[in-house]
Amino acid sequence: MTDQDAFKITVESLPELLRVDHAIKVAGVDVDGMLRGKLMAKEKFLSIAREGFGFCSVIFGWDMHDQTYFKELKISNKENGYRDLIAIPDLSSFRRIPWENNIPFFLVSFYDPDTKSSLSVCPRSLLKRTVDKLAENGLGAMAGAEYEFYQFRAPQTHDGPERNSSSTAAFLRDNPAHSLPSLTEGMFGYSLTRPVHNQEYFYGIFNTCMKFNCGIEGWHTESGPGVFEAALQFSEITEMADKAALFKLVVKSLGSKFGITPCFMAKPREGLPGNSGHMHVSIVDKEGKNQFYREKEDTEHKWQDVRWLSDLGRHFLAGLIDGLPDIMPILAPNVNSYKRLVENFWAPVTVSWGLEHRAASIRLISPPTSSPKGTRFEVRVPGADTNPHFVLTAILALGWRGISKKMEIGIPPLGKGEDVGGESDQGVRLAKSLKEATERFMAKDSVAREVFGDEFVDHFGGTRQHEIRLWDEAVTDWEVRRYIETV
Repeated sequence: MTDQDAFKITVESLPELLRVDHAIKVAGVDVDGMLRGKLMAKEKFLSIAREGFGFCSVIFGWDMHDQTYFKELKISNKENGYRDLIAIPDLSSFRRIPWENNIPFFLVSFYDPDTKSSLSVCPRSLLKRTVDKLAENGLGAMAGAEYEFYQFRAPQTHDGPERNSSSTAAFLRDNPAHSLPSLTEGMFGYSLTRPVHNQEYFYGIFNTCMKFNCGIEGWHTESGPGVFEAALQFSEITEMADKAALFKLVVKSLGSKFGITPCFMAKPREGLPGNSGHMHVSIVDKEGKNQFYREKEDTEHKWQDVRWLSDLGRHFLAGLIDGLPDIMPILAPNVNSYKRLVENFWAPVTVSWGLEHRAASIRLISPPTSSPKGTRFEVRVPGADTNPHFVLTAILALGWRGISKKMEIGIPPLGKGEDVGGESDQGVRLAKSLKEATERFMAKDSVAREVFGDEFVDHFGGTRQHEIRLWDEAVTDWEVRRYIETV
C-alpha cells in the first residue's frame, strides 16, 4: 500500500505523513512541459502547504534554455519585475522519488497574486478548468498517453568509465549531432533481444515508473536505432497529464545514471521515423461508464465507421475535426516538430479520421474491434516533444466545443488501405511549419481563442514566435555544408 492509498492527504495529516523526512521536493510545469522546482526544508513546506508560496514568474517569461522571450509577454516581464506567482502544492499529487532516496515530492499549480485565480497559462490549471466544465454537466474524462523516444549513449568522459548526460551537451558543442551514438543499432521494433543489451536500464524504467505512480502498461522497443515506446496506464485525464510529465522525468533521471541521453525530440534523425506522443481520450459519466459507446448498433448512418459511436461521441469527433488546424502549435510546438509531420513516415499530415485507421490524424477505437468500455479517440498528431497538459486540454476543449454546439462530422472516414500522403481530398492539410501554425493559432477568429481565451493564446503564441525568431536567425550545419564553397 502506498502512502496516498493509506489515507486522504490533508494539510493536517502532513506532519504524520512526513514525520521521518527533512526535506521535500516541489515542481510545477512550464509552457514547454518542463518541470521547474526546488528542494524545501520540511518546516518551510509545512508552513506554506495551505496558502502556497512565492515562485518566480520568470518560468513563464523565458524559454527552455532560460533565455527571456524577445517580446515581453503579460505574465512575466521587466515592467512587473518578473514578480512572484503563488504556487500551491497539490497534496493529492504526493509521491516519493525512488532514485533520490525516496524524498517526498509534490506538484504545484500556479495562481495570479492579484486575483488569486488560477494562472491562465499554468498547464495544470488550464486542464483542470476544462475538466471542471465537464464536471458541471455530470461528466469526466479518461486518458492514456504513448511516447516514443530515441536514446543515445553519452560519450566517454576523461575521468574514466563513468559517464553522464552532462557530457552529451559538451560533446555536441564540438561535434555534429549525428555522430552521437545510438543506444543500440538497427531497426528492431518489438524486439525481445534488444532490451537484454541494456537490461538494468530497461527494467529500471519500468519498475521505477510503478513506484513513482506513473506506471507503464506496455513497454517495448520501437522501430529505429535505440528507440523505446511506453504506453502509460490509462487514468483520469488530469492524473494522466501529470503522469506523462513525470514519466519523462523518470526516463531522463535514470538515463543520466546510465550514461544514456533519452531524446523526446519529434524528429532526431533524418531519414528515420520520428517520435510520436499519441493521446487517447474518452468521456465518462459519474459512475465511470463510457459515454462514447452506442448501446445499439446504428446500421443506418452513411458512415459505418461510427455505427457503434454515440451521438455525444460523434459531436466530440466533429469538434476535433473542425478545430484541429487551429491548435497545431500545441500538438506540434517546436520548429523540429514539423520535420516529423511529413508524408510517408506514419505521421498524419491532414485532418482525417477513421475506425482503427493508423494513417489518420484521429483514430476511432470502438466495437467491433474494441470493448464498449474501451471506446475512445486516439489523436495521432502530437509528437513526444509536446506538453501533455496542453495536448489533453486541447483535445478535450475541442471535443467539448463539438458537443456543446452539436456539431456534425464534416468529412468522410479514410477508407481501408487509404493513406494521407500529400494534398488529400480527405481533409485540410495541417500546417507545414511552426510559423504557419502559429499564425493560424493567433488569428482573431481562431478556434483556439474561442476555447482557450485571448490571454492564453497571446502568451503561448508569443512563446512560439520566440522559437520561430531563434530559428530564423540560426545558421545550420546543413547551410554551411551546402554553401560554404559553392556560392
